[in-house]
Amino acid sequence: MTTTPEQIAKGSGPAEENYLNCSHGFASWAFTLDHKRIGIMYLVGIVVSLFLGGVFALLVRIHLWMPTGALRDAGVTEEVYNQIFTLHGAIMVFLFIIPSIPASLGNFFLPIMLGAKDVAFPRMNLASFYLWVLGAIFFLAAMLITGLDTGWTFYTPYSAETSTAPVVAATMGVFILGFSSIFTGLNFVVTVNTMRPPGMTWFKMPLFLWSIYATGIIQLLATPVLGITVLLLCLEATIHIGIFNPKYNGDPVLFQHFFWFYSHPAVYIMILPGMGVISELLPVYCRKHIFGYKFIALSSIAIALIGFLVWGHHMFVSGQSPLATAIFSGLTFAVAIPSGIKVFNWVATMYKGNIYLTTAMCYVLAFLFLFTIGGLTGLHLGSLATDIALHDTYFVVAHFHYVMMGGALIAFIAGLFHWWPKMFGKMYNENWGRLSALLVFVGFNLTFFPQFYLGSLGMPRRYATYEGRDGFPVSPDLLEQFTFIHRVSTSGALVLAVGLGIAAGTLIAALLYGRKAPRNPWGGATLEWTCTSPPIMQNFIDTPSVDDPYIYSNLEWDPALEGYKTLPLTTPHPAPEHQPVG
Repeated sequence: MTTTPEQIAKGSGPAEENYLNCSHGFASWAFTLDHKRIGIMYLVGIVVSLFLGGVFALLVRIHLWMPTGALRDAGVTEEVYNQIFTLHGAIMVFLFIIPSIPASLGNFFLPIMLGAKDVAFPRMNLASFYLWVLGAIFFLAAMLITGLDTGWTFYTPYSAETSTAPVVAATMGVFILGFSSIFTGLNFVVTVNTMRPPGMTWFKMPLFLWSIYATGIIQLLATPVLGITVLLLCLEATIHIGIFNPKYNGDPVLFQHFFWFYSHPAVYIMILPGMGVISELLPVYCRKHIFGYKFIALSSIAIALIGFLVWGHHMFVSGQSPLATAIFSGLTFAVAIPSGIKVFNWVATMYKGNIYLTTAMCYVLAFLFLFTIGGLTGLHLGSLATDIALHDTYFVVAHFHYVMMGGALIAFIAGLFHWWPKMFGKMYNENWGRLSALLVFVGFNLTFFPQFYLGSLGMPRRYATYEGRDGFPVSPDLLEQFTFIHRVSTSGALVLAVGLGIAAGTLIAALLYGRKAPRNPWGGATLEWTCTSPPIMQNFIDTPSVDDPYIYSNLEWDPALEGYKTLPLTTPHPAPEHQPVG
């Protein structure tokens, strides 16, 4: 049977060979050098990590339903509670948020957006995945089997006084994960530098590539510091060299400097790819050229560079000098400027745009609201006058989650819904997708917004109980407020879990029952929408032509294809309005 070009574009003809069906069997995936398959394997591991981290988060919230601990009778003592929140934080940070967008969506789409067949170093790409798996095994085994309860930061002297084996195993897991991150960052930087097609200058690159490029720079420069730090921690724990532990004449504040010199840039490893996703999706669903392209592109580089200079704002209460505190406070305000540039340009892109509320766009709008709250509340923690009072309270917990989860996670889900038809060649149910976005948005705000107030009342984070024991006096009125706010937060966490479950179910149902996706269902103008859905093994048969990635005037809706088709670039047309796809 002959397949017509229209059937190929629509995806309704006989099954075409693509990266999913070109070879079969475990070995074809385990030893693949195809960036797309490696991205899918990362995606599976990352989603499993999100599930595990979410389960531990729900256990924390359920336990805090009662002032004395709702799960105490089930064996959740203060020590077990410490282990649970350590598992939650460590899994979510090291196994989910840091690799989420770069390792999955970045691996899959960076070469395709460049019109290339693969990344610069395919074998290194596969090695980075197996290093991630090996590091995750080390990490989880140490924390689950030995019951490590140091918190995800491994602060000394607490981690140094803990039994040696768990700390060594967990930090070695982090060390291996760091090598995976370095390999990925190096691959992305080299790929963008050397494999751009003719005509794709720096300022004709999609903004997603700018964010991945900036992320790669941070990974290359910051991750070795974490590797050295955890290696020194291992040496101190095993042969008692005095580095961080006062017991051996070490300095615990030195550990904080090393840790946060990596971990604050790591915040931008987590959020910059999410910003890139938002920059890609907004113009597509607004049918407008991105506003202030160069400012958004260069602000990614600015965030990457300034992010290395602000680690000291985590240490206002550590005894550093007033001069250092003032400098770090000023730099903290400075790093907010390029983030603000992005937000203002995103809003300007929506102004007078033809906005189409697809599932992905609903998540984009949620991102804009949540990330803005997270960014504005960060100013309170960057100011010495308010940070001293709010340090180590639930205000910090709320701010961190609004930035990391309201930013990185929401952008990750938005990107999944946007690129799902391209990745797997299947369309999903838009109504269920929009419902998931609504529940995630409501549940997230119900969970974390009350925690700002909870922190301003003085509720410390990481406490298993709050009934007023162990040197933490609580008046009856304050206890009543604590209990009410914790219960509202726990209720919101359950709503959030339902929303995430519906999102996952919607995408899984699309794989099983969704109709075939056309080549370009949303009307995107970047190069990935010019290849088949799903892409063929080599991505493109011919090298695609490069034009401005945010011009939509040469796209036209074709009812026969149930998608958009590309017109000759010389033909002037107004940007087409959206059609009810999905």
